[in-house]
Amino acid sequence: MRKTSEHQNIHSSNIRPLYREAAWDPLDSEEQSRDKRYIRKIKPQSDNQQQLLEAIDSYNVVMAIGPAGTGKTYLAVAKGVEALEAGEVNKIILCRPAVEAGESLGYLPGAVDEKLAPYLRPLYDALSDRMGLRKLKKYLHDGTIEIAPVAYMRGRTLNNAYIVVDEAQNCTYGQIKMLLTRLGWQSTMVMTGDPGQTDLLNGLSGLADIANKLAGLDDVAVIRLKDKDIVRHPLVAAMLTVI
Repeated sequence: MRKTSEHQNIHSSNIRPLYREAAWDPLDSEEQSRDKRYIRKIKPQSDNQQQLLEAIDSYNVVMAIGPAGTGKTYLAVAKGVEALEAGEVNKIILCRPAVEAGESLGYLPGAVDEKLAPYLRPLYDALSDRMGLRKLKKYLHDGTIEIAPVAYMRGRTLNNAYIVVDEAQNCTYGQIKMLLTRLGWQSTMVMTGDPGQTDLLNGLSGLADIANKLAGLDDVAVIRLKDKDIVRHPLVAAMLTVI
């Protein structure tokens, strides 16, 4: 992927309530009415973020490990949009596990797609920040951008694609192994997660184990972001040091 020379500051995604009386649609008319200008280029806010961006340019498999707020997902999605618009890949595939975090997925209203929408919303937010909702809706409609839960990835081979696996700490060892073996020709996979924030039972998350094993391969980059790389409210970093 080409390196960027023009940069702007990273902005956090707007935080909005997920609940509405009707089922939430990430591309509904209300959201489109708030479509805004977006920033094409991004600027790393720390040395580790710079290493992550450079690794995505240079490696076909990148693992970004670090605490919440370090920009792992945002940077990964932003580089995917750059690659798509530069013609370096034909499609973007964003994958996320739908793991219950103290709440039951079955009790959420609606059909399966509507139940999964809140779990995938962070990916919609990052995409709309980078390209605007109108273009995002077009790409989702024609399949150029695909957003899917982990279970939908089995059996596929992903050629000429940019794949982001988000919240990978909520994947088991077997799931991560399955996702990694989906990689096809001319494709890049970026896997992000924080092993310290898994919603799985103790010992089930495979992220830390697989990251340690892949770190020994010359053709895989494992980037470890730290508390100092957090770009959210400064209090987030302070809280994470004590909890």
